[in-house]
Amino acid sequence: MTDKNKADQSASLKKTHDHDTSSEAQRVRLLARLRTAPVDTITARRDLNIMMPAARVKELRDRGHDIRRHLITLMDDQGRPHRGIALYFLSTCVAPIQAEA
Repeated sequence: MTDKNKADQSASLKKTHDHDTSSEAQRVRLLARLRTAPVDTITARRDLNIMMPAARVKELRDRGHDIRRHLITLMDDQGRPHRGIALYFLSTCVAPIQAEA
């Protein structure tokens, strides 16, 4: 096989852009965010362009990442409250505390 025909070996290391909707790109974005701070379902959808964050979390867990979940209540962009929103965090992070409303 010539070098011209070989796959780009660094492709998985490249930064992904929000417009890349492949599952792999979504996992990369989600894991990068989780390494810096917890992320909730609404934020994952709005800011990270991940429409099914729970599926990406499961895939990351299946790959050995210890991702935990805490259920919270959040307001959406229209000001409506939503109960039972998942807030995901890596187990190395301290579980966030939600203030009672």
